Order: sequence, then structure tokens, then C-alpha cells
Amino acid sequence: MTDRAEHAGTRRRRTGAIVAVLALCGTAVALQQTMVVPLLPEFPSILGVSADDASWLVTATLLTSAVATPVMSRLADMLGKRLMMLVCMIAMTIGSVIAALSATFTLVIVGRAFQGFAAALIPIGISIMRDELPRERVSSAVALMSATLGIGGALGLPLAGVVSENLGWHANFWLSAIVGVFLLVAIMLVVPESRVRTGGSFDYVGAVLLSIALTGLLLVVSKGTTWGWSGQPVIVLFLIAVGALCAWVPYELRVGQPLVDLRTSGRRPVLLTNIASVLLGFAMFANLLLTTQELQIPAATGYGFGLPVITAGLLMVPSGLAMVVFAPVSGSLINRFGGRITLITGGLVMAVAYVARVFLSGNLTAVVAGSTLVSIGTAIAYAAMPTLIMASVPITETASANGLNTLLRAIGTSTSSAAVAAILGAVTITVGSLTAPAFQAFEYVFWMAAGAALVACAVAWFIPAVTAHQQVRVGPEPRAGAVSAGDSQEVVVHGRIRRSDGRAPYPAVVTVMTTTGDPVDWSRADHDGRYSIALPGPDRYLVLANAQGWAPQARVMAVGGQGSLPEITLTDQLTLSGRVVRDGTGVPNALVSISEAAGAFVDSLTTGPDGRWCLPLPTPGPYVVTALGPDTLATAARKVVLDARSSVVELDLPREPAT
Repeated sequence: MTDRAEHAGTRRRRTGAIVAVLALCGTAVALQQTMVVPLLPEFPSILGVSADDASWLVTATLLTSAVATPVMSRLADMLGKRLMMLVCMIAMTIGSVIAALSATFTLVIVGRAFQGFAAALIPIGISIMRDELPRERVSSAVALMSATLGIGGALGLPLAGVVSENLGWHANFWLSAIVGVFLLVAIMLVVPESRVRTGGSFDYVGAVLLSIALTGLLLVVSKGTTWGWSGQPVIVLFLIAVGALCAWVPYELRVGQPLVDLRTSGRRPVLLTNIASVLLGFAMFANLLLTTQELQIPAATGYGFGLPVITAGLLMVPSGLAMVVFAPVSGSLINRFGGRITLITGGLVMAVAYVARVFLSGNLTAVVAGSTLVSIGTAIAYAAMPTLIMASVPITETASANGLNTLLRAIGTSTSSAAVAAILGAVTITVGSLTAPAFQAFEYVFWMAAGAALVACAVAWFIPAVTAHQQVRVGPEPRAGAVSAGDSQEVVVHGRIRRSDGRAPYPAVVTVMTTTGDPVDWSRADHDGRYSIALPGPDRYLVLANAQGWAPQARVMAVGGQGSLPEITLTDQLTLSGRVVRDGTGVPNALVSISEAAGAFVDSLTTGPDGRWCLPLPTPGPYVVTALGPDTLATAARKVVLDARSSVVELDLPREPAT
């Protein structure tokens, strides 16, 4: 075997090992969400609590995961992705041990809360794949990682039931702890630490405000049916969530290094992908909830099958296996047609499957087939979302951007759970002494899920199509001599932008391209003008700096191993200037005022000795510039339309004021 073939074989094995470990981490995350579901009917008697209290075993994990996902994802971008994976896995393992050793309700809740940290493993793992895998393997690996949510969900129900029935309920938590220890060792041995780390300061205020908002919102969604949607606790929590969110958004727009970059999240590709994620999260979770209930509802209702929990769970296994099978298919679709078309395809498959379930739920085979078809659509759609996100955000923000996307999917699943519970509880039938949801309730949710999937497709249709030449790197560039997935020369470099007066321009953006015109990365500068860029390795790059109110500057910079770029100084400030004249002679001390065409005042100043005036260029748009003579009532006004270029306006005062 030649050295090249030997290196290629080593690289394939290394890549396969990384994908396997990260996919197992994703499966472990999904298992945390479903491991207590089969036991919820038994926990009230086991722990001596009410059924409503027992539901906190699910809610506690949901709340912790909602808070931990954006926080740990941001820390992963700053401090290291492998490090944060280890922290999350340690928290999950500690939580599992606490719950396994507990006999009291409070300690089990504490353990379940710690297990919620595992949710951050999904976005962080996807970001590691982007950093470490060869470019041609990223799409299929991300597809598999995304599919693990469905795989773990489908396998978790029967596994938890079998384990608890034979070994007791504590055994589920011991199993989770054993899996956690195994994955901890696997991560340390197999997963390399990414070199894409930005450092910087953590946004503590933003984290607290977002945590308050998410906690309030998810409590409303998850407990609204139980507490009553018009009840005082729900209203108070909703107002707290809205208040915290209203404070968080403007704060994030002002802070230099935000927890969530809302300007990037507001870009059209990212915003539309995230909206579609909420809708598809709703549609995905409805499939799991409805199918398990339909299989377990007594046959006396005329549509149920009366199966035990374990059997119903086993019939969900084909859905999980289908997601595994279609993960590489999803990757191929992304590579060939792009993330946008793949997302639309997955959404359409889900919508068609739900419509079919409305009319084809008369036998067990049809129910399992319909559920499996929804899962296939989910696998295709979920694979596309991280790819679309990573293609539209700075490389140094992939973990936090994926964390937000994962969080929004979780909000979609929580909303789905609340909607299913409300509808199935409201539309019921009575058969003898049995009161159960009517099949009409299932039909309503089928139509809702199909509608959500179709709306997601409509939203995805407006995601801008990206050509291969425009595509920002979603995997490290292949380098000659690289022998493993972790051997890329990708490195984060830091730089700074200043204005000619020494102050930092804000907002400012830096874009880096190769000298042949291919996009590399981009970044927003913070309030000090500092930025971080991920580059494929030492080379010469075209660096473009652009800030509001200043002329852009482009420079070719050579990047070596020093990890920094030369400072960029913006020298040409964009201005709105002009001269006030009378009979061709400049008028000193004339008053010049600028207002928006809609009427809002912008600024005013007086002219110099030669009648000239100048001020920083306002934001683009239509304006009215007015001049008032210093010793008469003579006036002049002009309407101007400003763009992103300096503009000169001359105003000619009449000899006598208008009457």
C-alpha cells in the first residue's frame, strides 16, 4: 500500500469515528427526552406526587435544555467545541447518577434538570463536523446528526419500557449514566478540539434575559393546558416572558459581543430557515405524539388498537430506522440541489404523509407506514436546516447559530405538544365508562401538521438560492498531505478596524475572499472594532472592511502563522455637504437643517465663512435640506435622495424673502 493510500485510509477511519461518536451523542440527547415518558403514569404512585407534579420530570429537562442550548453553544464558539461537549456530557452523566440514586421527587427533578444540558450536544456536534470533516462528508454527516433526534425518540420509548419492566425505573437512569461515561471517553479519544475559537467576553446580561424569557414562554406552552390558559400563573408568566424579550432584543443589538447575533439572525436566509424550523418542529413532534396514542387507545373507540406501551414503542422503530437510512440520501440531495430545495422536499413529503394519514388510518400497517413516511420527510428537512444556517453565518459563529436553530425547533415541538394535548382533550367520545379522544381530534392535528409543513415549504421557497461559487465554506478546504479529518490548517485570526480619528466604527463588517474571488468568511466587528475570521490556512487574502458612514476599504493581506491581521483604518468618511449662496457668493452663518421626507428632524448647523457646511451622511433615503439666511427671512429648500455615497447639495437663497 502506498503512503497516499495509507493516508486516505487513515483519514476515512478517522472521519468515520468522529461521525459515529457525534451521532451517538445526538442519539443520547433524544433518549433523555423520551426515557421517562413510558413511566409518567407510574411516577405519581412511585414518588408519592400528583400526576401534574410528575409532569415536571419532562418540564425540568425542557427548561434546562432551552437555557443551556444557546449558552453552551456560544461558549463553544468562544472557548472550544470539544470542551463544551465534555461539559454537557458530564452534566448529563451527573444528572443521571443523581436520579438513579434518588428516592425522592425533588432529587429526581434535580437529576432531570442536569440531563437537560445534553440538548446542546446537537448544535455543537454539527459545528464540529463542519470544522473537522472533509467538505464532501459534511452534508451526509450533518444529515445523520440531525436524524438522531428522531432515531433516539423512536428507540427511547420501547427501550425505557423494557428496561423499567425488567430492572426497575432506576435502571433507566443508570443506563443513561453508563452511556454518558462511555461517550465521555469516546469524545476525549476520538473528537479533536476545533481550532476555530474566537475567545472574547461572554454576554452575561443577555444570557440572563434570554433565560427568563425562555423559561416563562416554555412554562406557558407546556403548562397552559393544565393550569388554564386564562389562569393568573399563565398570564403572569407570559407577561414576564414578553417583558424579558422586549428588554433582550435591544440589548443584544447594542452589545459588542452578543449571546445571539440578532443582525446575523435577521439575515434573510437565516431568518427564513429558523421560521421554517419552528413549523417543521411542530409537524415532526405531532407524528410521535399522535402515533403512540393512536396505537395505545382501546379498540373500543373504533379506531384505536389497544396496544401496550412497549409494543407501541416497538412499532415506532421503523420510523427511527427510516431516518438512519435516509440520512445519506439527504446528504446527497443537499450536495446536488442545495439546502433550500432539500428543505422544501422534506416539508412536502411530511405534508403528503399527514394528508394520507387522515384517510388511511384504518389498519395497523397504514398507521406505521404513515408515521414512517413523516419521519422520512423529517430526516430530509432536518438535514437541510444546519447546512442553510452554516452557509449564511460567520464560521466563528456556527455553534451559536445552530444552537438558536435547535432552540427554535424545540419551541416548535413544545408548541406541538401543547396543541395535541389541548385538541385531544377537547374533542372526545364516550364509550361505556371510557372517555377518550375522538378520531376527529387526530384528524384536526393531522391537518394542522400538514399545514405547518406546507407553510414551512412556502417560507423556504423565499430563501435565496446560493450558487456553488457564492457558497461560503461548510467544511475545511482539502489540503495536500492531510491524513485525517482533524489535520486541516483552518485557523482563526483576529484583527481590528479603526476610523481616522482613532475610534472604532460601529456597525462594521469584514469580508474575506481569496485572490481568485472565492468567499472565505465574514465577521461583524464589536464596539472596540475587533473581529475574528476563520481562514483555511496561511495565504494571501482580499480583505474588505465596510462600516456605516465610511467609504469601504479593500486590501490584500498576507496571513502567516501569527494569528492576526494588520489593523485597518477607514480614512474617508461619507458626508452630506454643500454650500449656501446668494448671487453666486457664499452666505456665512446661514442655518441649514436636514429632515426626513416623512417629516422627522435629523440635524441642523450653520455655514462657515464661505457658506459651506458638512455633516456625517445620514442613512440612505429621501430627505429635505433647508437653508435660512442669517439677516433676512430668505429661504431655500431641496429634496434629495441619499444612497451610500457622499452627496453635495447647493442651496441658492433669493435676494428678497418670499412673501
